[in-house]
Amino acid sequence: MIENKKVSCIILSGGKGTRLGYDCPKQFVKIYGVPMICHTVENLAKSAYIDEIYVVSEADTLQKCKELIENKKLHNELYNKVKAVIVGGESRQKSSFNGVKYVDENTNSEIVTIHDVARPFTSVETINANIEAALKKGCAVSCIPSKDTIRNEHETLKRDELFIVQTPQSFQIDVVKQAHIEAEKNGFSGTDDVSLAERIGIVPEITCGSYSNRKITTKEDLPVEYRVGKGYDVHRLVENRPCILGGVKIHNEMGLMGHSDADVLIHAVIDGILGAMGLGDIGMHFPDTDDRYFGISSLKLLSKVANMVKENGYRIMNIDSIVICEKPKVLPYVAEMKRNLSEILQIDIARINIKGTTTEKLGFTGRKEGIAAEAVCLLSI
Repeated sequence: MIENKKVSCIILSGGKGTRLGYDCPKQFVKIYGVPMICHTVENLAKSAYIDEIYVVSEADTLQKCKELIENKKLHNELYNKVKAVIVGGESRQKSSFNGVKYVDENTNSEIVTIHDVARPFTSVETINANIEAALKKGCAVSCIPSKDTIRNEHETLKRDELFIVQTPQSFQIDVVKQAHIEAEKNGFSGTDDVSLAERIGIVPEITCGSYSNRKITTKEDLPVEYRVGKGYDVHRLVENRPCILGGVKIHNEMGLMGHSDADVLIHAVIDGILGAMGLGDIGMHFPDTDDRYFGISSLKLLSKVANMVKENGYRIMNIDSIVICEKPKVLPYVAEMKRNLSEILQIDIARINIKGTTTEKLGFTGRKEGIAAEAVCLLSI
């Protein structure tokens, strides 16, 4: 509420998100592990000016949206501001009008703020400044100056006269309602709500937006999230077993004991990757009680994990690993090991580091009883 005037916020939560390249609708794409719509709702709800929030959703995602928000209400009081999830129309403009009509018919709000779900990083300062301007002027639009030079087909435009239009866009309820009525009556389709208000003679007040309040349209717009995982593995050295490290059969009088080929380096890498994704460990996915993995090449297990990386939307940025043993010497085989990992994980060989060290004859590795390996894996999403 501002100056004793009730404020409702409409979140336009439609769109297929096709350009994002995900199988799910845009509003459910996760950012930092949380659906985009949750970031948007929470940032808007933090504004003390906003009393109520109404989410406008496509019909086929309506129930999922309702269930998500109701579940969030159990754990986060910010979601108590969400009063309803309503069905939108076949276009952004019609969805917005549905939201405006719902607010007009079911609340006593005098100010309406309209915001795109695909702008999840708006700040309270941006929201409040926009609402304050709408209260005084009837209509306000968040904008930022263009950083780029822009031209039309015929000439370069004056950059200092150009603004990039964002949401939130705020209105006195009668203004935005009339703007939509006139647009519908005249068959006019605008790119946003402010463009409809301008058609009925309303001059919007420009308020300061933010470059961080970008619209998520393509994958390039998503923030890069990094995850780090650490893997560690040990296998005992025994006679009459091959010594496999990094998928390479190494000349050594003793080999590693295990249910699979006991490739301690690959196992550490697998655990590091799984850890970065928060998906448990190698034993959970490839248990030594499962005969399918008896004697299997660990490179095949790594291939399965590589598929998990893709399926979960991650990208491997870097792997740094170390093999700890007195014998064999790792260095002569490092190049081939790196090629194996690069081929299976489909990453540049320069993103893979493998090194060897000893424990100066201390401990079980120093006594040549076993080999240990560690790996630190950096993933992005």
